Formats: sequence, C-alpha cells, structure tokens
Amino acid sequence: MEFKELQEKIVANAISYGKRYNVEIDEDFALLKLYEEVWEYTQAVLIHRRKSRPEKFLSEEKSKEELAKELADVVGMAMVNAHLFWIDLEEAFTKKWFNNK
Repeated sequence: MEFKELQEKIVANAISYGKRYNVEIDEDFALLKLYEEVWEYTQAVLIHRRKSRPEKFLSEEKSKEELAKELADVVGMAMVNAHLFWIDLEEAFTKKWFNNK
C-alpha cells in the first residue's frame, strides 16, 4: 500500500469514528487525541521495560504487540493531524528526513 493510500484510509477511519460517536474530528480533537496516544505508547514502553507495577507485566510477545498497536495509533493520529492542517506528510518526510542538508 502506498503512503497516501494508507493516510486516506486512516483519515476515513477517523471520520467514521467521529460519525459513529458524534464527535467532531477537528484540529482540537486530533491534537488532543495525539497526546492521548503518545501517553498510551509511553505507558506501553514502561510496561515493556518492566518499569511499572509488576501486575502490569506482559510476556515479551504480548508486550511487543502492545507497543506496535500504540505506536500505530500515534502515527495514525499524526496522519489525521496532517490531513486537517492540509500538510502533505509524505512531502514533509522527504524534505525533513531525506533532503536535510
């Protein structure tokens, strides 16, 4: 799947979520949701590194699954933010990561 197609599917999923739960998917929602997802990823990292309460510990396999799931949420919400602010994220990645001199 191409990057733009992936972003379109993620944005469509977010819009569907908004309709289903009567939530406006606007810049404020997207920013706050991104913060929430970063926090959840942070929590997953702490659990993965066993820097949390022992009752939260997971097997290595399950812990990696949780890390992947939460990181996907962070990236997904970054894509939704880019869409709402009319940012071509693929172009931004190219300029920032590959053409940076």
